[in-house]
Amino acid sequence: MANIAAHEALETLKRQEEELIFTSFDHGDAWRLGSRLTSMAQEAGHAIGIDIRRPGLILFRAALPGITPDQESWIARKSALVLRMEASSALVEARLSSAGIDPIATGWLGADYAVTGGSFPVRVRGVGVVAAVTASGLSSQEDHDLIVEGIRQHLTT
Repeated sequence: MANIAAHEALETLKRQEEELIFTSFDHGDAWRLGSRLTSMAQEAGHAIGIDIRRPGLILFRAALPGITPDQESWIARKSALVLRMEASSALVEARLSSAGIDPIATGWLGADYAVTGGSFPVRVRGVGVVAAVTASGLSSQEDHDLIVEGIRQHLTT
């Protein structure tokens, strides 16, 4: 049963990445998406950080009341994984787990990467991954779900 559930979760994560593709993404889109995610988090009463970044440039940042300094480290490490692997941190975690690989124990990924849910790629059709959207402060699954819902809403408006 556990293998079936893990396979279904992996397939759901793959589908999300196939469905949530942008036609374009610029600084204005980062602001609108980040603002949407911030509003969603505020309405739910979440104490989280939200970050949208390209390699070397933060495009959006929000730190909601109650966030801890530790979340900065999680945001940086989750987004680094997405930008390196060009897949959501949850999908990378699921793929590695299903293959029985512990990337930290094997020395493959160092302390600069967090293999846990909560960061999602901004993939532009015909271009590829251009940014990472990251939330930190909830459970990994809740961080992931918030981002996916925010991107889904952004793409349908």
